[in-house]
Amino acid sequence: MSSTLPQTFGGKLIFILQNYGTTFLRGAGVTMAIAVVSTFIGCIIGFLVGIVQTIPTDRSKNPVKWVVLGVVRFILNVYVEVFRGTPMMVQAMFIYYGASMLFNINMSMWTAAFFIVSINTGAYMAETVRGGILSIDNGQTEGAKAIGMTHFQTMVHVVLPQALRNIMPQIGNNLIINIKDTCVLTVIGTVELFYASKSVAGAYYWYFESFTIAMGVYFILTFLCSRLLRLIESKMDGPESYDLATTDTLAHTSGMNRYPGDSDQDAHADKFTASGSM
Repeated sequence: MSSTLPQTFGGKLIFILQNYGTTFLRGAGVTMAIAVVSTFIGCIIGFLVGIVQTIPTDRSKNPVKWVVLGVVRFILNVYVEVFRGTPMMVQAMFIYYGASMLFNINMSMWTAAFFIVSINTGAYMAETVRGGILSIDNGQTEGAKAIGMTHFQTMVHVVLPQALRNIMPQIGNNLIINIKDTCVLTVIGTVELFYASKSVAGAYYWYFESFTIAMGVYFILTFLCSRLLRLIESKMDGPESYDLATTDTLAHTSGMNRYPGDSDQDAHADKFTASGSM
């Protein structure tokens, strides 16, 4: 049996792809599913936390609201700092086995993977969203409040649409990081790309060849995602050339409504302008 196995590096690569190509594809599919779904959920968590952290409070006007928000913000800050300050591998072990021991909750592979990566991404996105919100000029918020919009309405309709474009690169970075970091979920038995690669490598002890293929698959996944996100960013920027709308299409072509008696005022204005130019 061993005499029929290829001995060269290229031959081993071809042999692995022919016999275990579907294993790598299934692992890559699991990796992408976890990364995409968890990044999406993590972004939602980050946006919610970011909105709460930027709610304006006035202790003198509403002390109850000030206290409640203070407690909520403290809890959210602890969440953000803990999950940003500890490795995802440790978080996976702590949550997966801790939930089973303390609360008798036996999570499935998919549930544990989505939950762990989502809350980890949410912690990073919370700070990104907070910075994106603070980067928007205060005049935007003041103008929205001047027309009677609540803080939530201001965030949804005015601030977040502008902040979203600013934080799109970081969302893309988190997606790419999650594609690579799902490999740490092997510690809880998640059969993703790294787990599949390790299984194939152990069959023939061809670790270098197997992980060469794994590295290539990871690169293809991250490269395609980065190009797609660049395309989305360019679409959000709009066309490079555009016409600035300076007049109201419902108004007169000169941009001003005319009323009876305006001709006398216009003649007076023209005379004043002519005398001033002389």
